[in-house]
Amino acid sequence: MKIARLLILLVCMSLHAQDNYNLIVGTYTNACPSKGIYVYDFNASTGETKLKNTSEDVINPSYVTVSGDNKFLYSVNENGEESTVSSFKYNASTGKIELINKKDSKGADPCYIINDDKHVIVANYSGGTIAVFGKDKHGGITKAKQVIKHNGSSINKQRQESAHVHMVYFSPDKKYVFANDLGTDKIYVYKYDKDTDDEDNILILANTIDVKGGSGPRHLVFSPNGVFFYVLQELDGTLTSYSYVKGKVEKVQETTIVANGFTGQTGAADIHISHDGKYLYATNRGDANTITVFKVHANGRINQVQQITTEGQGPRNFAFGPKENYLLVANQISNDIIFFKRDKTTGLLTDTGKCIELCSPVCLVFTPAK
Repeated sequence: MKIARLLILLVCMSLHAQDNYNLIVGTYTNACPSKGIYVYDFNASTGETKLKNTSEDVINPSYVTVSGDNKFLYSVNENGEESTVSSFKYNASTGKIELINKKDSKGADPCYIINDDKHVIVANYSGGTIAVFGKDKHGGITKAKQVIKHNGSSINKQRQESAHVHMVYFSPDKKYVFANDLGTDKIYVYKYDKDTDDEDNILILANTIDVKGGSGPRHLVFSPNGVFFYVLQELDGTLTSYSYVKGKVEKVQETTIVANGFTGQTGAADIHISHDGKYLYATNRGDANTITVFKVHANGRINQVQQITTEGQGPRNFAFGPKENYLLVANQISNDIIFFKRDKTTGLLTDTGKCIELCSPVCLVFTPAK
């Protein structure tokens, strides 16, 4: 009898452990006391969290990305003309983060970062550049292999006086890198050859997509089947749907995350789609501080099903929990991460009352805990 109870206890403990993941949070360190990068233990079933580890004195790691083997972490260090890009050893079991090296970001104010097995690619907002760094055998980053400078402007003279690259994003087949440029109202599509020895041709411009003048493309997301992608425009809250078939792009629909009659400041921020492709979510900062839920249809079109407060100010980045029954929103200005319960059938969100109080959270990334 005792053996049976022990076996049941061990099984329960094993199942509980399988529900645990790491939540990595990138923050700003110049607004309030912050150590930079935080790692929390996160239970995907209960939403319970516990601080696991932190970095030491990392400057403004506002966006982070983790290597495919879960052993290394890369961050931007958003610091004006002195901005850098950093690499770290990452121990998923303990959450420990150790600096390997850092390099000049090759453009002021890097605001987005992605990586694969060969490269770390950074979008520099104020510098208007894309920088491609190599990786060494120890997980560190090499000098920049390629730097691409965007030029141009658009109709909003205060925000679009020059190029502002706001995001780099791998296409589903990893053959292209999409780059949203808020300053020029364009999406740049680069053919990506990760294995070439010609460093000037790692990224080769294949296409540009014009968006509505003055809208300012910020973030995009592809549907899980890779047939559609959705672009969120920061300056006016426009949300545009496109089809994507064999590299050919066509506009499907244009809608908005701005509520009818809203007259305050708009600052659209982040956009993600559920793994089943049925629901799309987008945040709005400014005076709105909302997250909007859209139903996604088979033809790529969307319709709004919910819009609620993010229970804080400045919703920057957000992320689905590993089982997608939770959605976490990083409110940069109110210094908190708010936990919403997500109904997988309806897509609707409900505030759980749970939160993490943390200085200026920006980026949320989930990884396995080992």
